[in-house]
Amino acid sequence: QGYIDVHSTEGVGTRIDIYLPVTRKAPVTEASPVALEKLKGHEHILVVDDMPEQREIAIELLSELGYHVDSVASGEEAIEFLKDNPVDLLLLDMIMDPGIDGLETYRRILSIRPLQKAIIVSGFSENERVKEAMRLGAGAYLKKPYMLESLAKLIREELDTKT
Repeated sequence: QGYIDVHSTEGVGTRIDIYLPVTRKAPVTEASPVALEKLKGHEHILVVDDMPEQREIAIELLSELGYHVDSVASGEEAIEFLKDNPVDLLLLDMIMDPGIDGLETYRRILSIRPLQKAIIVSGFSENERVKEAMRLGAGAYLKKPYMLESLAKLIREELDTKT
């Protein structure tokens, strides 16, 4: 709902104007430490993301919340990992390159772990492939970049949901 206007003149410089829509909504305040404390856990989570930086961020945030975290760089690695290592939840990127995407990864994982819980994450909008993963059993969709509080809340909700 906004736009960016870029003005550039060789030898002079560049000016970037950012136009954002006005809102009357109250600003979101940070979660209190007490509220975040209730969202912590001890379960085992596997982060599946092809971007090393995204894996590092997720590992850091999840570790801060008390979870045991492992990570892999592809859908194929996730499938191999899960053959011998059960996890309580997948944090699964939808678009991974090269290799299979998040939807195909989840389909294959369900064939070896039929009740596997997952949260889908992506830097892109929720699309038909995300919706299909959710129809297969993935619990929620979280858009990147995500904040600690929103991640913690979705994970806790998904882990606390009965299968």
